Amino acid sequence: MFSGSTISTPRGDSLQQFAEAAITAFRQFAQVPESRRSIRRISAALETPGAQRSGPGGRLPVCSWLDAALAVETEHASLHHLTARFKVIEPLLEWRRRPNHGETASRNFIDGHANAMIIGPGGIEERKDLWLGVTLMAPNVRYPDHQHAPEEVYLVLSEGEFRQADGEWFSPGVGGSFYNVPCIKHAMRSIDTPLLAFWALSVG
Repeated sequence: MFSGSTISTPRGDSLQQFAEAAITAFRQFAQVPESRRSIRRISAALETPGAQRSGPGGRLPVCSWLDAALAVETEHASLHHLTARFKVIEPLLEWRRRPNHGETASRNFIDGHANAMIIGPGGIEERKDLWLGVTLMAPNVRYPDHQHAPEEVYLVLSEGEFRQADGEWFSPGVGGSFYNVPCIKHAMRSIDTPLLAFWALSVG
């Protein structure tokens, strides 16, 4: 758990710069009207900062794959800027395992994945109206089927595969973005390289 306290102060420069970089990248790669609408709502909500947390974060062993996952090979300046801003705030993140994994997860899932909330419940900025976070997976790990009420937009920064409902697995590629309607079953899996993906959920 976070060892720091929650204080109501303006958003710090590092987190503000990350938020701006994230919104810019999400907007650039959003493919469908629903994604663009969701990102507009999140961007508008971010204009009002939430309570800020102080204190260091905490890593899990799978975070040893983070540098490899962040070695993005892309021509898009917005993704390079996003990863640079993310590296600055990453030491403040509390990386966590998903508590419930079910039968569809791979056997190496527990030690092969980590999630971190950046803005949202338990994040650097505590708030309930939106979630902006990141998932990291070691190579050859399958994330379990799961679902949640809020709509969700993904921005993928590595190779990897995703599935919605009972559809076929698909590979968005670096910079790939897609939209999950509320309550849809979805999953992801890494291939022979680590997977890194950002997700944005409009909750309010």
